[in-house]
Amino acid sequence: MNGDIRRRDAAQSIVEVCQMGLGPEPLRARLLPLLKRAVPADGIWWATADPATLLFTGTYQEEIPATTKPYFVHNEFVADDVNKWTDVARDRDGVKTLLQATDGVMSRSARYSEIFQPLGFGDELRAVFRVGGASWGFICLHREEQRPFTAQDALFMKSISPHVALGLRAGVVAASIDEIPIDAAPGVVLLSSDLEVTGWTPAAERWLGELGYDGGPDAPMPTEILAVAAQLRGRTDPDAGIPRLRVRTRVGRWVVLHASRLPTRNGEAVAVIIDSASAAEVAPIIMLAYGLSAQERAITGLVCRGMSTFDIAADSGISTNTVQDHLKSVFDKVGVRSRRELVVQILRDHYVPHAQAGRSIGPSGYFS
Repeated sequence: MNGDIRRRDAAQSIVEVCQMGLGPEPLRARLLPLLKRAVPADGIWWATADPATLLFTGTYQEEIPATTKPYFVHNEFVADDVNKWTDVARDRDGVKTLLQATDGVMSRSARYSEIFQPLGFGDELRAVFRVGGASWGFICLHREEQRPFTAQDALFMKSISPHVALGLRAGVVAASIDEIPIDAAPGVVLLSSDLEVTGWTPAAERWLGELGYDGGPDAPMPTEILAVAAQLRGRTDPDAGIPRLRVRTRVGRWVVLHASRLPTRNGEAVAVIIDSASAAEVAPIIMLAYGLSAQERAITGLVCRGMSTFDIAADSGISTNTVQDHLKSVFDKVGVRSRRELVVQILRDHYVPHAQAGRSIGPSGYFS
């Protein structure tokens, strides 16, 4: 009974904290003591995640050596193991213990044998902070040998998961609003109905410079700005989607241009918004650069999420043999020999540099 009361009180406090709009780190600092009251643990691993790719965007460890961080990235995205985050994220409950995942034989997990057993840990409980199908973070609780997690522990973590996910999402957005530097903020370029530029915001001026505009009196506006605005002006269907254009700037950053109609007293103007491209928007361009077809790009995305050939086939509505054929073509075009090498290349080129630089997280959940 006391345990039920303790969990109920902890859950109420957790919900209240998650509604405070705290940034990811302050939120974690407030939540972990409450979590440990309800589900005692001897070690903790916590991470924020990009919902589009499930890549870690920030990690925190208690009673686990900091030197193991590279191991966890390799174990999750490159090595073969059980109870991986990509598996838990697809699980109906989003919560699973290592004892469950290994049918009671934890030595089946390389992560357990190589890291946690030498540290004196036994069972692990992994939970995904998920809401609306999007995963905003993960937590892994560890206990010493002979102290397995219970069904009540798993039910508690499942019950608080959507609240923590909402807290993380709100915190990421709030932190982005407060801390985003001017050169990373979205910019707006205003054009008249005949596509004459009438002004822009200070943030847009910086983006325009990266797109090749030098600010001179006779300097032409970047073609990309005019193109996306013209595409909008040429549309007559009011229900048509907003034109979008992904562009790589002169300094190597990917940006997205959106064109939108803007009613004014003198008629209708066009606003072109310039913003940083998220990982989900950049990934298709990277794949296009390798010459991948639409089906190959879709399958590559599922591979990066850790899905097996069987799961990819079921998700895509094709046979496993067809999946294998597509993968062989992807390997040839990218210049790798296996799924593992494919993921490593994406991590090395498009994830690790951001993580090592300690970049902050943007509103999408990926690095700013």
